[in-house]
Amino acid sequence: MKKWFLMCMMLILIIGVIGCSKEENGGKVTLNALFMKQAGYSEEDVTNITKEFEKNNPNIKIKATFAPYEALEQKVQTSAKSGGYDVVVVDAPWTAKFAKAGFVKDVSDKLKSEEESDIFPGAIDSVSYDGKLYGMPWLNDTKFLFYNKEILKKAGIQNPPTNFEELKEQAKIIQNKKLVPYPIVWSWSQAEALVCDFTAITSSFGGEMTDDSGKPTLSDPKNVSALTFMTDTLNEKLTDPKSTEYLEEDVRGVFSSGKAAFALNWTYMFNMANDQEESSIAGKVGIAPIPMSVNGGMGLSVTSGSKHADEAWEYIQYLSSKEVQKNFAKNALPIWKSLYEEQQVIDTNPEVVAASKVQYEQLENRPRVPWYGELSTEIQVEVQKSLLGKQTPEETMDNLQKKAEKISNK
Repeated sequence: MKKWFLMCMMLILIIGVIGCSKEENGGKVTLNALFMKQAGYSEEDVTNITKEFEKNNPNIKIKATFAPYEALEQKVQTSAKSGGYDVVVVDAPWTAKFAKAGFVKDVSDKLKSEEESDIFPGAIDSVSYDGKLYGMPWLNDTKFLFYNKEILKKAGIQNPPTNFEELKEQAKIIQNKKLVPYPIVWSWSQAEALVCDFTAITSSFGGEMTDDSGKPTLSDPKNVSALTFMTDTLNEKLTDPKSTEYLEEDVRGVFSSGKAAFALNWTYMFNMANDQEESSIAGKVGIAPIPMSVNGGMGLSVTSGSKHADEAWEYIQYLSSKEVQKNFAKNALPIWKSLYEEQQVIDTNPEVVAASKVQYEQLENRPRVPWYGELSTEIQVEVQKSLLGKQTPEETMDNLQKKAEKISNK
């Protein structure tokens, strides 16, 4: 009797386990996803896209969390291995660090070659490290040169500059005509914004901060030339001196008030500077690509701690799909090259789409090394010293070379 009782209990347990397993494997799955607040796609956009995904996949439930940029990296690091999140948004400079630490999954076998060939190279780079793919590109973003059409017209300038030397020449013309106190404004505060501008300018001068193997190349003469350009524009009063205190929103405020002819900023500024409620120069704003700009793209990754990696990838694929990106192109331009030929996308913002189509082929990443965080801090400190006249560009780049070599050898 006791034997039969034990057998029955074991049978009940087995059936229970199978039942639970079936429910879990059958798709009764809850995914926890971490997104950035105000990153191209608004919370409302992500919520609406997610509802449609859940409608098409009734056995998958998404719990989305939205955090400010400043908190994202730490949230990923503290929860990735514990399985706190299944899907996380990853900024381009974090990919190397997260991949090396094992925080995110290698998904190199998930993306088809024909799909990859239709994605902008910079977007692929934002989720790549050491020849492997650690996520799916999701957001395209970069910095453009914005210009005040009315000021250029008054200065007798027919076309915006195509490189930084032309920018300097046109700024001098505007300065000589006394059309604005300082023709150019930048986000050169001691922050990541400065590193983004520095990346765009150094790469436009042909420089790079690390080579393909990750070895520091900061003392390259081309990088010195780029920093010299930056300091020259300050010394010659072509750049607003408060630029060394400004972040991107400060730049938007100065440019939108008509106090500068040129500004380097992220894509979002175009619509806001052309909004009559936000700007005094609405309808007078132009946007132009530069020789090389900084890759501000973000991707979506599956965490190594996720127990539902297949479902997580399915959700990521939907978020980054052509259909979804086409329908939301007004807020965040697509990662897919082919969509830039579709009228629905072009009509969202013809000027921005035209500039983006060029610029997204000309992007440079901030150094894709696991020790980027430490390097970024040093770049901010050292470059600021030159901008404030405390040391020469040569001294700055030599100092950075030594510091980068020390950090990379830890």
